[in-house]
Amino acid sequence: MIQSINFNLFNNLIMFYVMKTLTKTVFAIVLLFSIKPTMAQDGTMYPIDKPEEPNAIPLGTGGVEGQPSPESWFRQWGDPMARNISTATLTPFFPEPGKANGTTVIVAPGGGFRWLSMDNEGWEVAEALTEQGITAFVLKYRLHPTPESLEDFSNSMNRTFEAAPKGTQGGEAPPRPRRNLSDQLEDAEAAYAMIVERAEEWGVGTDRIGMIGFSAGAGLTMHCTLNSETMDLAFIGPIYGGMGEVDVPKDAPPMFNVIAIDDFLFNGQFGVIRSWYKAGIPVEFHLYQNGGHGFGLGNPDRTSNRWFEAFMHWLDVNGFLKGDDR
Repeated sequence: MIQSINFNLFNNLIMFYVMKTLTKTVFAIVLLFSIKPTMAQDGTMYPIDKPEEPNAIPLGTGGVEGQPSPESWFRQWGDPMARNISTATLTPFFPEPGKANGTTVIVAPGGGFRWLSMDNEGWEVAEALTEQGITAFVLKYRLHPTPESLEDFSNSMNRTFEAAPKGTQGGEAPPRPRRNLSDQLEDAEAAYAMIVERAEEWGVGTDRIGMIGFSAGAGLTMHCTLNSETMDLAFIGPIYGGMGEVDVPKDAPPMFNVIAIDDFLFNGQFGVIRSWYKAGIPVEFHLYQNGGHGFGLGNPDRTSNRWFEAFMHWLDVNGFLKGDDR
């Protein structure tokens, strides 16, 4: 009887151990599948290998002064980002054969001139443009140096955001420090020159080259519009960029502008819109109830999600989606 009891006890212990182990294993598997998407979608920066960019064309504009760190990539909010870019490139995206209408857009991703959101504000946007018959070029422009260590970079960005000036109750934001954008302007001008030079090869109408940019890319788009002596843009689209007043050149292009009320760059300002209006140059402005900052083509359940459709309609009404025989 004693042996039987011990044997049953042994069996029970074995079953308990097996069930406990299986439970842990199942829990670990469930946890793995539940955490992995969260890791991909949260705000933590995760290092990734530099992706292949087989179609990227070097612009030959030189390097970055005082840049000791190599180009590196990380993933944040599920999107690949590049930083410490010292070699500017241009990546073409072409519509399907027979679909191109001759209109071309240079796409400038954002990232505070310290990193570039290459997918969310670059490649995805270019692909959406090609579906509308537009030839697109993603500009990977040079950036200001950041720490080589991703941890040090993340800490430096946290300090920057904590020290960022807040808007006043009167609606006017404190002036933001001006950056030296000579490298970035040179990159954009080189991209524009290459597109014009290879216009026949790429099916580009040289009088239909526009530029859109996101956040810092919107700032670069505006900087090119106000300062370039070689770029003759047919239209511009600053998407959630700075809203302060500017001195508008007489030959400035029509502007399509987008921002959300809950974007920290808005601060109740309409200066750039007012500047275009006073200059008598066509401008369309979409102020959305929500969307925050950095929404790219859109995030779920935000009113700003339809901006790209509005942009296409604006281009269509202004004759840019029609063929070359317009």
